[in-house]
Amino acid sequence: MFFVDTIETAGLGNRGYLAGGEHHAVAVDPPRDIDRVVAAAARRGVRIALVVETHVHNDYVTGGLHLARLTGAAHLVPAAAGVTFPHVPVHDGDRTAVDTGLTLRALATPGHTPHHTAYVLEDGGTAVAAFTGGSLLIGTVGRPDLVEPRLTERLARAQHASAHRLAAELPDTTALLPTHGFGSFCASARAGGPGGPATIGAEKTRNEALTKDVDTFVAGLLAGLDDTPAYYTHMGPLNAAGPAPVDLTPPAPADADEIAARLAAGEWVVDLRSRVAFADGHVAGAFNFEAGGQLATYLAWLIPWGRPVTLLAESPAQLAAAQRELVRVGIDRPAAAATGAPADWVRPGEPLRSFPRATFTDLAAARESASRHRPAHAADGTPAQAPRPIVVLDVRRDAERAVGHIEGSLHIPLHLLRRRAAEIPGGTVWVHCAGGMRAAIAASLLDAEGRDVVAVDDTFDAAARAGLPLTRTACARVTADQAHRRTGPDGDAVLIDVRESAEWRAGHAPGAVHAPLSRLLTGGGLPAPLHDRDLVVICRSGQRSQRAALLLAARGARAVDVEGGMRAWAGAGLPVVDDHGNDGSIA
Repeated sequence: MFFVDTIETAGLGNRGYLAGGEHHAVAVDPPRDIDRVVAAAARRGVRIALVVETHVHNDYVTGGLHLARLTGAAHLVPAAAGVTFPHVPVHDGDRTAVDTGLTLRALATPGHTPHHTAYVLEDGGTAVAAFTGGSLLIGTVGRPDLVEPRLTERLARAQHASAHRLAAELPDTTALLPTHGFGSFCASARAGGPGGPATIGAEKTRNEALTKDVDTFVAGLLAGLDDTPAYYTHMGPLNAAGPAPVDLTPPAPADADEIAARLAAGEWVVDLRSRVAFADGHVAGAFNFEAGGQLATYLAWLIPWGRPVTLLAESPAQLAAAQRELVRVGIDRPAAAATGAPADWVRPGEPLRSFPRATFTDLAAARESASRHRPAHAADGTPAQAPRPIVVLDVRRDAERAVGHIEGSLHIPLHLLRRRAAEIPGGTVWVHCAGGMRAAIAASLLDAEGRDVVAVDDTFDAAARAGLPLTRTACARVTADQAHRRTGPDGDAVLIDVRESAEWRAGHAPGAVHAPLSRLLTGGGLPAPLHDRDLVVICRSGQRSQRAALLLAARGARAVDVEGGMRAWAGAGLPVVDDHGNDGSIA
């Protein structure tokens, strides 16, 4: 008999596992706060004999090294992972005993990372569970663009092959137990858990990695990639070097004077209370990241890495829970903290700040009111006070914006807001997202700069019901012949090729500018001389170019895409060259 317990980290969309038999167990991809894993083993009455990592994680700090040292367990890490701490290197096909009759078999499954390894739990020689990490997820796969943009397409193809290997080598009844995909940004698409048990057999009928050919799958995968949190850059190196144990003791207490001093020094003061409570009254200059939301993801994404942070919480319990979340993404020790209420956090005589919350119905009414004719003079003959202009700010990501947005709204994704705040014109800023949490963060950032803000605390579905005019970011499509005329010597546009490097080298249109979609999605831009030019976007078959054109349009560019891509271009007999100027092939 065997057991599998799930160690869930909902805020990051991840799961670790404890699996074993009567006496011994293995911990798979453990979170950094390992006390949860130790407690699970104690409840089972087993000793943790093995700790295994499927890959060097990019989205959280592993607890594997500390757990192995604490328990004396062998620490298994893929041999090619490049970690610098003592470990047991794992190769494809390695088998390791877990308990009587239970064995762990390693399967090389590159794609999410080049060294990615899945582990199959075998009971009496029969595969019963597959710990697939970031390879085969429930309904999707792990994204292949987190290691190096130039490897993205190659890893996407490896991801397809790895999914097929798992499907071919494992029985349909094998339980599928991924680490990522339950809201994690490591998933390449929306993923989650089905109503019943997830199995290899179920994935064969619904997972595009197993239902589509490799070219179609890769094109769709690359077209669907979205931005990743900035803090991911720091997770891989931290995990490869070996994270230190966590310290969850309470931070040093901060009084009102210290809070003011830290704000004056440019440090971050983060209010963990609900967005409702924060809007009603808060310390001037503080930012609002709700403890009950995706605190770790968004705070780590937005805060300059290494900047000291002071936490304000309504209770010691709320503070302790936030500390636990933050150590999982490498924010180890708050500089200071305070609990209580806003009145306790300001010096005598200092006023609290506040701003209104509203719905999309309120926004529609405000826009309607602002559009009505205003008299030039009040009743007493004095000049009438002109209403403040209304600025509608959409802080959703590019992919969300492309589905539909409020006409006339300004788009700055939340993770870019501090960098681009100067682009917001004067007036009252009504800020919205898809559900209210990100809008609250954005409103707090703008409020800290002294802007007049209204936080729209509503679901975006309500915008249409409120009568607000919506539009979809649309990009026209052109034929290959039209693209050739527009980007030729007499044309007015530049051809942007968004395929990956291997495709580009095999053959591209003369004069095209190479800007891989994977680079655009990770924040890369176009050369400055192209910023005011019309853009014609091309890929292999026309799928990725649609995504790229929408992305560029959302950033303010004038972009169209080529229907049929380079296949249609070559099929029309238009010129194709390789990197050396020779006639190329785009097979």
